[in-house]
Amino acid sequence: MEDRIWLIFGFLGHSQEVQLTVHVLLAAFLSVFVAKLATRNLQIVPNGCQNVMEAVINGMLYVGEDITNKKVARKYLPLAGSLAIFIFMGNLMEIIPGFEPPTGNVNLTLTLALIVFFYYHFEGIKSQGVGHYIAHFAGPVKWLSPLMFPVEVVSHFSRIISLAFRLFGNIKGDDLFLIVLLMLAPWVFPLAGFALMSFSAFLQAFIFMVLTYVYIYGAVTGQEETLE
Repeated sequence: MEDRIWLIFGFLGHSQEVQLTVHVLLAAFLSVFVAKLATRNLQIVPNGCQNVMEAVINGMLYVGEDITNKKVARKYLPLAGSLAIFIFMGNLMEIIPGFEPPTGNVNLTLTLALIVFFYYHFEGIKSQGVGHYIAHFAGPVKWLSPLMFPVEVVSHFSRIISLAFRLFGNIKGDDLFLIVLLMLAPWVFPLAGFALMSFSAFLQAFIFMVLTYVYIYGAVTGQEETLE
């Protein structure tokens, strides 16, 4: 943080904790603001923000139904969709000089990964029961269960690392790329760089949502997916 030329919220202090807290709250506020803006005057024939958000939600449902099924996609859309929108808002801050993308901090991405991790296990236990849910970690072949059980446990814990560090690494890398770009050529508007990072902001939010759906579906049905 100290190597920044300028931070919009720098007057609050340049400590990592302060800036992370401020930008997390800003991303949450923007997410809620867009939701309120889209739903403040609902119409049968949507327009403006309502039209955009309906397209976004329908897109999320389409992806969710393609990965899981209609029932699961609709039931868990509030979690997967909210995470995607929040992450996207946080990611977008990387393209605006003076802002620090909160998703470029491993503390936040690890927190989001843990939320997904504990939630899908909770839903799996609720759907299948404790005994049946734990038993599916042993695999379908009983004589291989002593080998499969620890492998499956490690595999599930590795999902925390996968979710947290994939998002953190990509956003932090993009953020550093923008800093270097602006330092080398501040007089040139790096349009290509901003376009690339805007796409990356969308892509990382999309991937996080997809993996959330995959993990939940595997937990509630006992059908573990291989997508990582």
